[in-house]
Amino acid sequence: MPGSQIRPLEHITQYRDTLRCHSMAIRGNENADKGGKILLPASALHLLSDLMEGREPLLFSVTNSRGNRTTHCGVLEFSAEEGRVYMPYWMMQSLVLEEDGVVNIRGVALPKGSFARFQPQSVAFLDISNPKAVLERLLRDFSALTKGDHIVLHYGAQKHEIAVLETRPANAVSLFNTDLQVDFAPPIGYDEEAERKKHEAAAAGGGAKNGGEKSAPRNLSSRN
Repeated sequence: MPGSQIRPLEHITQYRDTLRCHSMAIRGNENADKGGKILLPASALHLLSDLMEGREPLLFSVTNSRGNRTTHCGVLEFSAEEGRVYMPYWMMQSLVLEEDGVVNIRGVALPKGSFARFQPQSVAFLDISNPKAVLERLLRDFSALTKGDHIVLHYGAQKHEIAVLETRPANAVSLFNTDLQVDFAPPIGYDEEAERKKHEAAAAGGGAKNGGEKSAPRNLSSRN
């Protein structure tokens, strides 16, 4: 436990801790479950206080106790109980963790992201009229991206799982103050010919204004 004799850290990479993880749902914080940030205990705030006035965000790597899965994130609040960390449920799934699992957390410095490629895990993603714009709104609640993660996009009452296939210039990047280019790979189970026929049928039936915009493959290759 930090006390008055423990001095705040001078660099984010000096921060290390081992904590018990819990999902945001345990705290009843559904909105926080939609992003990519965690809740740390107040002891972390004490250690990191001198860094919070800087221009760069506080970024962390989170690794499961077996050391075979790692993701990266920012911090939302320092309101967790001592010895605990709360994270979005998708993050626990990416780390193959259950409630009360053990994670190792370290402060990190990541390069600013320039490009990311995503793959929806279901063709239901095509029902979103402007997936690129929706994804950009989602990413505002993220501080970092990690290649290999499966993030969750909340759109209305639906949840869409999206794999992070690629990030540049590194396999983990900061999203702070970046001009990120975004690209989509076709969703899992996507049949280009079937989608083309669906689009043509909608257009022929007078539904081009609505259905065509939803199904058009061009939405999956758009970039910033």
